[in-house]
Amino acid sequence: MDRFEAMSVLLAVVEAGSLSAGARRLRSPLATVSRKVADLEKHLGVRLLLRSRSGLALTEEGRAFVAASRRILEALNAAEKQASSDHGALRGGLHVTAPIAFGERHLLPIALEFLKEQPEIDLRLTLADRQLSLAEEHVDVALRIGHLTDSALIATRVGAVRRVICASPEYLARQGVPRRPDDLAQHDGISFQGFAISPEWRYRRDGAAFIVEPRSKLSVNTTEAAIQAALAGIGIIRVLSYQISEELRSGALQELLTEFAPAPLPVNVIHHPADPLPQKVRCFLDWISPRLRAQMAL
Repeated sequence: MDRFEAMSVLLAVVEAGSLSAGARRLRSPLATVSRKVADLEKHLGVRLLLRSRSGLALTEEGRAFVAASRRILEALNAAEKQASSDHGALRGGLHVTAPIAFGERHLLPIALEFLKEQPEIDLRLTLADRQLSLAEEHVDVALRIGHLTDSALIATRVGAVRRVICASPEYLARQGVPRRPDDLAQHDGISFQGFAISPEWRYRRDGAAFIVEPRSKLSVNTTEAAIQAALAGIGIIRVLSYQISEELRSGALQELLTEFAPAPLPVNVIHHPADPLPQKVRCFLDWISPRLRAQMAL
């Protein structure tokens, strides 16, 4: 006996009000419908319907079974629709945001490969060093660096980045190498303005956090400008590790005070809660999350 079919037949009979009306709704012979209901009752070992001249009535067991059958068949239909749509091409617009340097170096290459796999998706990638509001700016997915403050958002951690103090060999040869955070007070620094969250000159010593800043020789409002100034020997900067990975590898910038560095900052992919999550958002998250995680592990 096909139990899903038997449930469907029973529901049709109950909703129609009689075996004959249920048979007409199903476009099936009355004898076939009657037999399937009887087979279901025999399989369950209980009477589901009470038949009389005035019509049909559900027994107590019948009411419980009909309610359960309705939930099961609704869930089955939803699962079939979801599975069927998963095999189709994704369509529509997708708005994603990330910090500028991280987006260019890590997210963009992965997103471009996603577009090759899903050519009917129109991707809007907003790269900005300010945090866009997902609700106000209609953002589907955001990549955030740092500890999250909005607990209503769904977050998937993909890695972590370090806060790095560094300067050029030219500057250090001229001004000396700071050995302790307190030494920074005697050094020139490059500071940031115009950022929602500016890099902090924060350190750890004996388990406690403390802040010491160099004197500001130059103030800029972009990370790239700060890095270029540091490469030119103007002063010391504090940036995130991914922003200067190439400069550190080449020796163009030298990392300082590593033993006092604070804990790394988490990197999360976030989105609004939704049930169900739109298919294009779910597929994009499934695509980028493991790839970002692999990149950041290198």
